[in-house]
Amino acid sequence: MADNHGNTPAAWTAVSVAFVGFVIGSIALMLDPVSLVLFWVGAVLALVALPLFLVMDKMGYHQSSH
Repeated sequence: MADNHGNTPAAWTAVSVAFVGFVIGSIALMLDPVSLVLFWVGAVLALVALPLFLVMDKMGYHQSSH
């Protein structure tokens, strides 16, 4: 485990993508009528954050030297 407390490009990117996914999903649930297509787009985007982080970690972007 890295000792950088998440201050890496991989961590910031993953959190940003997940946040955008949650915002899109939240907005979709507040619409009248509820947009399930937009909700699922947000859910998929939020779920993509983990594989994105893992790929960026393997590429070396989860190092404190970046």
